[in-house]
Amino acid sequence: MLEGLAPVVSADTRLVILGSFPGAASLAVQQYYGHPRNGFWELVGAVLGVDLRGLPYATRLDTLRAHGVGVWDVIAKAERQGSLDSAIRNETRNPLADFVATLPQLRAIGFNGGTAARLGRLQLAGVDHGLALIDLPSSSPAHTIALDDKRRAWLRLSIALR
Repeated sequence: MLEGLAPVVSADTRLVILGSFPGAASLAVQQYYGHPRNGFWELVGAVLGVDLRGLPYATRLDTLRAHGVGVWDVIAKAERQGSLDSAIRNETRNPLADFVATLPQLRAIGFNGGTAARLGRLQLAGVDHGLALIDLPSSSPAHTIALDDKRRAWLRLSIALR
C-alpha cells in the first residue's frame, strides 16, 4: 500500500489545488509533482507570476503558502503499479470535508485532473462549504493537451487569490 504526502497549507490558504494521488516519481522523492515533465510548477507559477520551476522544492512550497495556495490529494493511500490514475486500486480517500473546515480563509478548490475532480466533488457533495470548485486539465505529461491550453485553464485560479 502506497501512502500519499502531507498537505501543504497555512492559516491563510485561500486556494487548495487537489491532485488525485502522487505518481511514482513524486513518491520516490517525497515531493509534490516531482516528475520533471509534470507541468504543475510551471502552471501554478503562471497563476502566481513566479518562476517556481527554478526554485528549490522547499522554497516552492514556501512561495505557495506565502501566496495563499495549498496542495494536497484526494487519495490518502492506494495500491498502484506505475503512475496512471487508471491503475489506482483499493484507495483510501483523504477527509476533504473535515480538511476544508480547518481553513477559514479558503475560497476555492482547484482539481488537478479528472480523477481528482470526480472523487473530490463526490467527497464534498452535500457539504455546505461555499467554495468555488474549479476543474482543471491535468498537469501530468500523460494528459497530452498543449501546455499553453493548460495554462489558459489554470489561470482561472487567480480569481481565488484576489
